[in-house]
Amino acid sequence: MAQLNNWRINSESGWCRLTLDVPRASQNVLSAEVIAELDIALEQIERDAPNAVLLCSGKERGFVAGADVREFAKIESGEQAAEALASAHRVFARLEALPMPSVALINGHCLGGGLELALACDFRVAADSESARIGLPEVLLGIHPGFGGSVRLIETIGAPAALQLMLSGRGLAPRSARRLGVVDYAVPMRQLESAARYAVSRPRLPDGKLKGLWKTVMASLPARALMCAFIKRQLRARVRREHYPAPYQLLELWRRHGNDREAMFAAERESVAQLITSAASRNLVKLFFLREKLKKIPKETGKETAHFSHIHVIGAGVMGGDIAAWCVLRGLRATLHDSNPAALANAMKRAHNLFRRRLKSPRLVQRALDRFQPDPAGDGARRADVILEAIVEDRAAKAAVFAEAQKVARSGALLATNTSGIPLEELASGLRAPGQLVGLHFFNPVARMQLIEVVRGEQSSPDSLAAAAAFAARIGRLPLAVKSRPGFLVNRILMPYLLEAVQLLEEGVRGEIVDRAAEQFGMAMGPVELADNVGLDVCMHVARNLTKTYGGEAPGMLAQKVEGGNLGKKTGEGFYRWTRGKAQKEKADSDARTLAAIEERLIFRMLNESVACLNEGIVDGADSLDAGMVFGAGFAPFRGGPVAYIIEQGQEAALRRFDGLQERYGERFAPCAGWKELQLGE
Repeated sequence: MAQLNNWRINSESGWCRLTLDVPRASQNVLSAEVIAELDIALEQIERDAPNAVLLCSGKERGFVAGADVREFAKIESGEQAAEALASAHRVFARLEALPMPSVALINGHCLGGGLELALACDFRVAADSESARIGLPEVLLGIHPGFGGSVRLIETIGAPAALQLMLSGRGLAPRSARRLGVVDYAVPMRQLESAARYAVSRPRLPDGKLKGLWKTVMASLPARALMCAFIKRQLRARVRREHYPAPYQLLELWRRHGNDREAMFAAERESVAQLITSAASRNLVKLFFLREKLKKIPKETGKETAHFSHIHVIGAGVMGGDIAAWCVLRGLRATLHDSNPAALANAMKRAHNLFRRRLKSPRLVQRALDRFQPDPAGDGARRADVILEAIVEDRAAKAAVFAEAQKVARSGALLATNTSGIPLEELASGLRAPGQLVGLHFFNPVARMQLIEVVRGEQSSPDSLAAAAAFAARIGRLPLAVKSRPGFLVNRILMPYLLEAVQLLEEGVRGEIVDRAAEQFGMAMGPVELADNVGLDVCMHVARNLTKTYGGEAPGMLAQKVEGGNLGKKTGEGFYRWTRGKAQKEKADSDARTLAAIEERLIFRMLNESVACLNEGIVDGADSLDAGMVFGAGFAPFRGGPVAYIIEQGQEAALRRFDGLQERYGERFAPCAGWKELQLGE
């Protein structure tokens, strides 16, 4: 037999243990080499004819993280992709057809191609863990399952549940996967192998009458068409087909071939081969690697994340309270300081809702609440590893907070501010050890936004910046290093976009139309609704800071709203009226030409500011800027970020469009100086 680099075959007492252990890798992935070697291993297993096969991982924690995404970028054509997929299908079909029972021992994450591999086994046994995830997240890369998973998951748990899982890309905890039927057992790690042997020893129960009836109904093309129409209506509320075609294609191939196994396997291969070479998938894969790069930053600095156990947050407003709650959710202890009892009570209420929503179990919710302490006196600062200020955007007030904090902070504690744009130099000027202060700029809503800007002031020490990045990783967030300039990166680029939206409102354009134009481009939320979410007072404050430094002025309508106390979602009225946390939008019609003109004005304000930020070195390059704007501002992910969009449009073509915009709308559309020095790999 040929040498196997990634697989080990061991036999004992008539059982075969087939172990995947990709060398020099922290986790297993399914590369073309791994799949080819699996074919060789299966040939030997067929010859040896053991009583059963245990499919295992050689990694301490983690089964298979998915296909090798690095190989996606090397695929140059649909034909090349189709050939690779056909090879994987053939090998997985061989595993499925083994004459002896097979069981996958899932000891941690089992995602994408990893779950597709496990589904080709007769049984699946998972180690119960709160952190492990089992699922098919391929839609997040602009494709859908391509190793036979769309067929086998539907066969395993039924079409409704399987489609919802694949269309969302959501990962399940092992116990949830057991309840749904994705795995047969979820047991403590120490019982994993005994449960696998038990599973193999018992025949599967025949399908119940209800399941049999359901299969009969779904065999009908009209029934599948009806279900697809229902699911498609739900899908349209989340994503547009022109932006993210993969989930729509998955639905269609099941509608057409759901009663023909081989035809659906073939349709799956054909669909993924076409999707994987699309611009949307290329951009989403690029973002996958950018996310992984940001995750690795703390390890590269040599800072450990484990020593962070206690955060003290000063300011129990929405941001401060939600930051503290998120840290608790990620396993830290938090003390929340505010002299206002009502603010503390509201923060605790929001935290309780977050814990119930995320943790489900009353026992786990109570554990989280036990780690969250309202702290009116501020005593927690003395014990904290991180002291984070999240009060109003006022220089003097923030400086006073840090002057007091440094008196009680223990040696080695990190001092951090959540300011949305005040330069750190102004806050650190009165500190005995100004190098201790860094920026940790979170985004709202804290529980959803992945990015934290790690702001480096002129005084910030390398050790403090490394500790800040490690802390971001400890709480499951992506650290992006940015230079301390007004607005930093995300707000600096976002603010011209928001102000252009307000300018459009002043010109009489309806907010609903402005938002629709941005959403048509691919933004998760339109700028008018976003401004209301952020808070118009915050927008006004950031706008004043930025215009003071970079010129221009905020439209008068924004100031009028703030002066009138209509601050957006938090007051129930801003540019929209808000009811039960939702903007009340009215129907407003507009033609495609008008929407395109609005989209151009909004997006090109962002592009111009992006180039200015690159020119000033706010971040360390184009990839960092794209990552910041996608993960911190919701820039259309399928477009890859502002710089990726400039490359797609062409730099010279973009400049020509600026000429037209400047002629029509004035100097705010004058290309910044950075365009002359801009060099992009087009």
